Amino acid sequence: MQGNLDPSSRTAIAGVIPAQQANVGTVTSDWVDMRSFFALLAALNVGVIGAAGTIDVKIEQATSNAGAGAKPVGNLATAQIVKAGGDNRQAAINVRQEDLDKNNGFRFVRLSVTVGGAASFLSAMLVGFDARYGAGAANQINTVAQTVS
Repeated sequence: MQGNLDPSSRTAIAGVIPAQQANVGTVTSDWVDMRSFFALLAALNVGVIGAAGTIDVKIEQATSNAGAGAKPVGNLATAQIVKAGGDNRQAAINVRQEDLDKNNGFRFVRLSVTVGGAASFLSAMLVGFDARYGAGAANQINTVAQTVS
């Protein structure tokens, strides 16, 4: 570990699902090229879940940044989050390059959140760790307003 590095040198905001009241259906982040990072952490933040609402979270993989051949990544999914006890909770999924179907050309990942039953408040972030080329901050998405050290 290099203790003199700022955390932003090792991490990057690689994808987001902006804070929203998500309607029933699926919301996703943009596709992230796993060649850019050694690992990702998908972090979901759930606010108030609608009455009888459910939230399912999974990681999907594709062969292009347009989502060609999209399919789930193995068992990288959370247990269903439900209204009873599910308000104001978080969930995290670790993603490594070896989780992908690399033999068939899958290198892009995204976070997929499916809301069932009723609209629910949520947001999510894909955080890239240990960028392969350059500092983490140099590999962030273009919606990051600023990084302060």
